[in-house]
Amino acid sequence: MTTQETPRRTPAPPPGTWLGMPAFPQAAKEQLQLTEQRRNLVHATTHIRAKRADRAAEVPNWEELRTAAAQIKNRVARHLDQYLEQAEAAMTAAGITVHWARDGEEANRIVGAIALAKGVDEVVKIKSMVTQETDLNEYLESLGIAAWETDLAELIVQLGHDRPSHILVPAIHRNRHEVHDIFEAEMGRYGTPAPPEMSDDPEELANASRAHLREKFLRAKMGVSGGNFIIADTGALVIVESEGNGRMCLTLPETLVSVVGIEKLLPTVEDLEVFLKLLPRSSTGERMNPYTSLWTGVTPGDGPQDLHVILLDNGRTNALADPDGRAALRCIRCSACLNICPVYERVGGHAYGSPYPGPIGAILNPQLRGVTSAVDKALPYASTLCGACNDVCPVKIPFTDILVHLRNKVVQEKTSHHPTAEQAVFNSIGWVMADGRNLEKVQLASRAGGRVLGERWIGRLPLPIAGRWLKARDVDAPPAETFRAWWAKREQKGSES
Repeated sequence: MTTQETPRRTPAPPPGTWLGMPAFPQAAKEQLQLTEQRRNLVHATTHIRAKRADRAAEVPNWEELRTAAAQIKNRVARHLDQYLEQAEAAMTAAGITVHWARDGEEANRIVGAIALAKGVDEVVKIKSMVTQETDLNEYLESLGIAAWETDLAELIVQLGHDRPSHILVPAIHRNRHEVHDIFEAEMGRYGTPAPPEMSDDPEELANASRAHLREKFLRAKMGVSGGNFIIADTGALVIVESEGNGRMCLTLPETLVSVVGIEKLLPTVEDLEVFLKLLPRSSTGERMNPYTSLWTGVTPGDGPQDLHVILLDNGRTNALADPDGRAALRCIRCSACLNICPVYERVGGHAYGSPYPGPIGAILNPQLRGVTSAVDKALPYASTLCGACNDVCPVKIPFTDILVHLRNKVVQEKTSHHPTAEQAVFNSIGWVMADGRNLEKVQLASRAGGRVLGERWIGRLPLPIAGRWLKARDVDAPPAETFRAWWAKREQKGSES
């Protein structure tokens, strides 16, 4: 297929948005049936986490770096309004047009408006979690604008009419044989086809993707990116990557639009040093990432001449307002928590109903989107609370603490609309335990009940509260003598002797 014949339509994703997917309990059952996927996940995550452990062990002050990173991100959170204004001023002075977006829809509209104003019918994209969060590709497609993913794993997912399953390796659930079949069947429909003699050798697959993407890089007039960091005092944007496709998207198009979450700020470029040591080791198990790109505004004759940055909220200020949950905003998207998580390793990323899977998805999605949908209500329970994610997180996010906190929020949301028998029971227990006099009254009643019931089993009584729980369990009747009464007798006997 020649360049002129290349269709300007991106491969259609699976039907429905992320929020249209089933909740975790149902989705996990479905994913557990995919034996080949489970095998792929175990192989990949085992390899990546072993590399990460080796690289972290090489750094003598690894724990001090983690602490420093957490403190830097905490400082950003405390003064986020000031750093945002500082970054906006610096970027504007450097020739970047800064936009503010309250939610994903507004961010998508801004990107679409820029593309339409430029008269483009396609854009090339760097791997970006935030544009997956907003469903930007689908929005651009509705405007007749093709959005080509240029990261190899994202290309596999896009051509496979699939959704990402991992933050770092979106196609982690696919093996090379599956990738070969996808490339062979789909590449020719959207550009340069795969070579007829292509095997499933990784090098040949990479060469096929390189040839397929090159015409898009050279032809596209507009690029879209996310951003790993924004340096507040200079307005510089930072992207780290492993393949070089990002460098192509950042330098070849005439127009570049970067959609960045408002939490991605760092105060100074000196702070970046900490994260450039932590991020590659925690994500790919490398000592440093192959490509680190920084750009500060427009340089005549060098790179894009029309730069736009969209600062996206989309629920981030809601997370920031929660003292117990805001630590999730420290996340630098390294995916170390996914690679260590026993739950993720077995069910994969699709079960989480979001581009953010695994432990970070379980704590971030409910804060960004609220705990009103069935998907987000289930996510805080998608964990064993083993704490392995706490140990590997480069910015020391307390995952298990936040998960417990969010579980409480889910329960509060549920019971605020529909009070339950369980809630009534625990309210009663709270009343009893709040005052010793209340406990004494209940013990007197318990003693009376024990005398009436004798040796009979309370589980055999037709009590509505018993429900299914007592159908499989026997419960003794309350004792005829309370601890207080027994203790009083014991003390009396002791004084008499």
